[in-house]
Amino acid sequence: MSEAQSEGRPTIRTVAERAGVSKSLVSLVLRGSEQVRPEKREAVLRAMAELGYRPNAAARSLSEQRTRTVGVLLNDLRNPWFVDLLDGLNSLLHDNGLHMILADGRLNRRIGQDLTRPFLDLQVDGLIAVGTLPDPAALGTAAARIPVVVAGTREPVLPGVDVVANDDEHGARLATEHLIGLGHRAIAHIAGYGAVGDLRRRSFEATMHAHGLADDALVEPSDMTEEGGYRATVRLLSGPRRPTAVFAVNDIASVGALSAADELGLRVPRDLSVVGYDNTSISRLRHLWLTTVDTASHDVGRRAARCLLDRFTDPGRPAGVHLSTPTLEIRRTTAAPS
Repeated sequence: MSEAQSEGRPTIRTVAERAGVSKSLVSLVLRGSEQVRPEKREAVLRAMAELGYRPNAAARSLSEQRTRTVGVLLNDLRNPWFVDLLDGLNSLLHDNGLHMILADGRLNRRIGQDLTRPFLDLQVDGLIAVGTLPDPAALGTAAARIPVVVAGTREPVLPGVDVVANDDEHGARLATEHLIGLGHRAIAHIAGYGAVGDLRRRSFEATMHAHGLADDALVEPSDMTEEGGYRATVRLLSGPRRPTAVFAVNDIASVGALSAADELGLRVPRDLSVVGYDNTSISRLRHLWLTTVDTASHDVGRRAARCLLDRFTDPGRPAGVHLSTPTLEIRRTTAAPS
């Protein structure tokens, strides 16, 4: 019996002996190599499970000159839209032996900390920036040192940085045409900020114009929060041109719109139709059951992970913009105007 076995701590050597393979093949399995035949991989994994073997992360990092970690910088941890995206992202990273380290971009910005510095200090293998960041230019420093992917937004555009997002123009057109198809003419858009907010607003305005309704289109800015959606809706419903329908930049702002309508004595959808964007878990709550645009966030997450993995393999490959196609989920917050 080897010294490691006598101490009760299995090693790569003991795993190899149990599986009847070489140490180098065990190392290939641990690295997720596709060069290993399925039956050999299964034998190694079975031996690891039987022996209770866990790889020494520090030793692997030194030998491979990798930490097998990926930094994920979020625009705002409070946004539920990120949940499905992170699930898609993490599932593919995990399958390839990588682990996520999360950070809140807004928090870092408030305390005056460089958005990417903590990740660079931790020597992550790559970075994925999710959502519209308060200082997107900060990614340039990181992109010069490690592979970077931008997910869920269209900014910034940097050399060698892939962008994976939802087709916001198509999604906003679906939402606006749904309301027009129901018979609404006075339609308002609660707008957001950044590239995503601009794309959705411009698409709303273009769609209204294409249907001869440019004079009936109202745009009210917001900060893409529930409170921002509430205040924007109060302003819209208290103005001289009260809309019969509201298309909000995201689901969170839509919740604020629903609250404002309720406080002003309006019933949804009889008096006011409301459409959100993102198809988050909030929109699927039974007492809301919000009509919204499904942004395929899980798919965006997996595609972002795939872009990062591909860049690990080929760092010099041309950067691209990869868009997922949204769909419209029609629920009970929209109807024909009364």
